[in-house]
Amino acid sequence: MGEQPKVSAYPAHWEADVVLRDGAAAHLRPVGPGDAERLQRMHAAQSESSIYLRYFTYKSELTDKELKRFTNVDHINRVSLVVLLDEEVIGVGGYDRIDQTTEAEVSFNISDRHQGRGLGSILLEHLAAAGREHGIEHFSAEVLPENRKMLTVFSEAGYEVQRKFEDGVVLLEFSIDPTERSRAVMEAREHRAESRSVGELLAPQQVAVIGASREYGSVGYHLLQNLIEGRFTGGVHSVNPEAFEVGGAPAYSSLAHIKQDIDLALVAVPAEHLPQVVADCGRHGVKGMLVVTSTGTEEQRDLVRLARRWGMRVIGPASAGLINTSPDISLNASLSPTMPVPGGVGLFSQSASMGASLYAQAHRRELGLSAVISAGNRADLSGNDAMQYFEDDGATRAVGIYLESFGNPRKFSRIARRLSLTKPVVVATGDLTGHRHPPGHEVRLSRAPKGAVDAILTNSGVIQVGNHDSLMDVLEVLATQPMPVGKNLGVLTNSLSMARLLADAGEAHGLRPTTVVGDLELDGTRWSAEKNLTTALAQLFEDDDVDAVAVCLQPTVTGDHHDHTRAISMTAQQYTKPMVMSLIGVLDPNVPLNYIGNAGPVIETSALQQGVPIFSSPARSISALAKITRYQSWRAQGVGEPYIPAGLEGSMVARETDALLTDWLADVTGAGLQRLTQDQTQQLLSRYGLEVLPSTAFDTPDSAAEAAERLGYPVAVKSTNVYLRHRLDLGGVQLNIDSADMLRRVVTDMRRQLAKYGNPGLEVQSMAPTGQGCIVRAIEDPMMGPVLSFGISGDAVDLLDDWAHAVPPLTDQDLSRLISTPKASQKLFGYQGVPPVDFDALGETVQRVAILKDNHPQVANLQLSPLLVSPEGVNILHATVDIANPEQRTDSARRAISQY
Repeated sequence: MGEQPKVSAYPAHWEADVVLRDGAAAHLRPVGPGDAERLQRMHAAQSESSIYLRYFTYKSELTDKELKRFTNVDHINRVSLVVLLDEEVIGVGGYDRIDQTTEAEVSFNISDRHQGRGLGSILLEHLAAAGREHGIEHFSAEVLPENRKMLTVFSEAGYEVQRKFEDGVVLLEFSIDPTERSRAVMEAREHRAESRSVGELLAPQQVAVIGASREYGSVGYHLLQNLIEGRFTGGVHSVNPEAFEVGGAPAYSSLAHIKQDIDLALVAVPAEHLPQVVADCGRHGVKGMLVVTSTGTEEQRDLVRLARRWGMRVIGPASAGLINTSPDISLNASLSPTMPVPGGVGLFSQSASMGASLYAQAHRRELGLSAVISAGNRADLSGNDAMQYFEDDGATRAVGIYLESFGNPRKFSRIARRLSLTKPVVVATGDLTGHRHPPGHEVRLSRAPKGAVDAILTNSGVIQVGNHDSLMDVLEVLATQPMPVGKNLGVLTNSLSMARLLADAGEAHGLRPTTVVGDLELDGTRWSAEKNLTTALAQLFEDDDVDAVAVCLQPTVTGDHHDHTRAISMTAQQYTKPMVMSLIGVLDPNVPLNYIGNAGPVIETSALQQGVPIFSSPARSISALAKITRYQSWRAQGVGEPYIPAGLEGSMVARETDALLTDWLADVTGAGLQRLTQDQTQQLLSRYGLEVLPSTAFDTPDSAAEAAERLGYPVAVKSTNVYLRHRLDLGGVQLNIDSADMLRRVVTDMRRQLAKYGNPGLEVQSMAPTGQGCIVRAIEDPMMGPVLSFGISGDAVDLLDDWAHAVPPLTDQDLSRLISTPKASQKLFGYQGVPPVDFDALGETVQRVAILKDNHPQVANLQLSPLLVSPEGVNILHATVDIANPEQRTDSARRAISQY
């Protein structure tokens, strides 16, 4: 290694808010000279045993020399991170590089009062990430054998730790490159901590309403009333400095006068009082706050900073509240005047208005809910946190999420994919989600194609819908019906024409209508009609060629719509196949539509809510059923296996390439882009096993002939224009040139033909086997990080936007799905007599690009165009790469919650 710089600017990007093992929040940052007194206070509070285990001797206090060494670091060769709670250090960890090597010695010191909260493992993750930035490859440590807690931190971190015993000390050494196991350990710890963090807010023992009011119509009045009337099983306390009594119970002027420890504070005070309220909550040990007050973006930043100072989580601001329907909790900490029907659906939304809309729809539909979380402006607690909780919550069978913005899309995809393997997750987004700030939200925006956001959702396995009506339609089916095992659809209706329409709708949505009954007789007595209906329904359920049933009923000749839902529901409950129902021609305003007919409590044996989903149109019922069928198919296939092409195992290639990119970026400032030269591009790609077919630009026919002699005939001549270089139809390419004379004629002809396009430059290139042209693009997006796009060259991508997108890392199934998704990709599998291409070779090439882009955020744009794939393999005919100084990615091998 070369000599390292003496000092480095303060690495602000290392700062992070983290969730501890017990669900509390804390702040982690690099140490500074101002921390000397804090470190001395922490040391003074430590036991003699802890001091001995850390320093191998006892010392009553740290010397000035020691404090100076601990707090004055260069953030490169010597790094130290502290974890703070209430502005006091509760843990510190650091490393010292050994001479000029790639190894560093690491050490930790955790406050006695805060041991067992997971601080050691969090510090290790963040120190490893900092070390990798500066070329550290291995950590080593010396630990006394009796220091079992610290030995456990290392052994359970997921790294391959080498141990040996020497002179009474355990010597440890391990590579800090992330491994599958270390990532799995990190994600499991992250999951447990974030799940517990949300769980404690949804299951408090003592709740305080700060801003409780006696004035009907005020937020504080209704928060308190809803909490009480919802029969909350814990303690309820009112805080109002101007009242002695609120809601029939004593009111306290401040939290200091409440004897019980408060778990959750509901805050409904004017925005200017929020800092004082947050500080008061923090000083009195409140675990979390739900803020219904609306604030500006600067104010909510300050609110979250202040809350995290004391380890509190924040829901809001501008939240519509929290609901937990568990009989043991019965928490209605919201502005909804009634508790929902208990059931198996968990709901998460952001803005208060959308939260109110979803709750109202659930209420009208009689949809049973387990919990409702409204994050408001999502300044702290997010949909990622909510999914962590819902994954562990035994009462939640399905999850509904309305997303208005992404805070950490890669983390969302990772958590949603894991959750979707066990519970269906239905996600509604707007057309501009990720591309525009909703009111009050402060997040990075995406510059990737709009389809990239949809790709994240698709690849994560969630059931994606376009609006909240569709969200509730799908949840209505999931709450009441078993999952389908196949695509075969049985249709039952009392109209032959409607039977045909239902079957056609099923086909259009990817279902397979196998049994269609359109002559159901319902015009007799109500008893005979019901008997006909249930008999026919049972026959469909018992048909082995039917996986799901769609029922559509129209009025009888008298215009009546008899309510058969109870009989239908009771029949359906006897079978393990799903059904949906729709009613048409309804004139009676008293007949409910888009609801659960015969709604009842959860059936304990299956966790399903009783009842049958009834829709206002056959199209809605079929659409919801088809989405669930596709999801079940995805879940049955699994997510695939990690796929690493030969030569890319380990981290050596990534480290060497990072060093190369750092050299090339030495003169790039700010957010500027630098286009790599042809030689630099080949150097970069070749490290990942990607070779560009040689080509040489030329000015004259003679120089073209000289280049062709070096390359060897036959050759191709192509335009250097990015839009023309693969267009045979526009004269941008001429192939199979086998002599110098032919080459000179081609060059002259092409110059003449391309004059109308502005006389673009030409180059000569070695010939590749005939094949299908493809385009692979990879960008570094501010919101999503690495985004990979794949398309088939030509008008399909240029005019029809026929792209597929994915976010690395990709499993083998992700890769196959990416390449197969564009409509024009059928050309790859044999089309109009053309033989199929070497799909495996194409997949390997695309995966090498995906890994390159995932490893190197410095690569701002990369394009292979065209990439020619044939039955014989793959040839890259042209590549361009732009590099830039990278932004910090939102998901990495260290735990952190969003920064506001």
